[in-house]
Amino acid sequence: MDDSAARDARYMRRALELAEKGWGQTAPNPMVGAVVVRDDDVVGEGFHARYGEAHAEVNALRAAGDHARTATLYVSLEPCAHVGQTPPCTGAIIEAGIARVVAAIRDPSPIARGGVEALRAAGIEVDVGVERDAALETNASFFNAHASDRPWVVLKLAMSADGAIADLTGMHRWITGPEARVEVHRMRANADAVAVGVGTVLADDPSLTVRDAAPPRVAPRRVVFDSRLRTPVAATVVRTAAEAPTIFVASRGAPADRRAALEHAGAEIIAATDLPDALVSLRSQGIRSLFCEGGARLAGSMLAAAVVDRLAIFQSQMLIGPNQLGAFEFAPRGFAERLSRLRVVTRRGFGDDELTIYALREVPCSPD
Repeated sequence: MDDSAARDARYMRRALELAEKGWGQTAPNPMVGAVVVRDDDVVGEGFHARYGEAHAEVNALRAAGDHARTATLYVSLEPCAHVGQTPPCTGAIIEAGIARVVAAIRDPSPIARGGVEALRAAGIEVDVGVERDAALETNASFFNAHASDRPWVVLKLAMSADGAIADLTGMHRWITGPEARVEVHRMRANADAVAVGVGTVLADDPSLTVRDAAPPRVAPRRVVFDSRLRTPVAATVVRTAAEAPTIFVASRGAPADRRAALEHAGAEIIAATDLPDALVSLRSQGIRSLFCEGGARLAGSMLAAAVVDRLAIFQSQMLIGPNQLGAFEFAPRGFAERLSRLRVVTRRGFGDDELTIYALREVPCSPD
């Protein structure tokens, strides 16, 4: 990589760092970051902080002021060329006197894209593709929403060192430590919905809310996969359905009296023939990203149906011992052995635990 390419990559990585400052606040818009550089000095930075507010480019140009003239603008997504919640960014870029724009990737939206052409028509040099793969990963659910009729699905599993997903003896309530659990709440905050299977509801009575992270702009909905609607009306997700919208995914033959009881409590019921059908229904309800927290049966069903896009495994150093419920107990045969052949998106430590995110499917990308 020559010096200019390395410089472009460095500033784009900074733009991507800035983009993530909008975590949980920008949906259904993407997270976007921007950096203004003049004579190899950063003169302005910005990011899209909240849906409906100024875009990253505008914030970066405001920070740069007159220093933006003849500078280079690095932005993690093609600048928009349409009037939406805010004016088109291309107009602000042209007016600021930017000489060159470097965009990580084109916008997949047929409404928003066109910024590249508008900028080139104004005489601005435009390059696209710097840190493209990282930009795709940052906004995976956004890109997926323009190419798929189902949500982007992240399956999260917490595993002991010997592969258990639960301690059936009840001696250990938590497999992972507090740092990992805080990260799980942060991950929830950027999802449109958090999902579990009915087994998890019956065993743990979870609330499935965001607590140990900055509150998202819109709280994620809660989804319970419960084919026979066995969830009791006294469960936390039912009792609080008026405060946090809750959807139950049931089979078409689920008992009518159970359906009526849950609906009376304020929950919504979706009837589906199988998991792919259920996910299409959830997507039609505006759920573009689904953060699924298991348990083992739902995880196995999702893996078998090939509807998981990212597998996030928090591995602890705890040894639980034999005869416990394995994380892949209900997964397709040989799936655990396949992990070593999957692409690792990221690997990070949280206290004594390690998070590894595996790619089971590539992010659908926009045409360049």
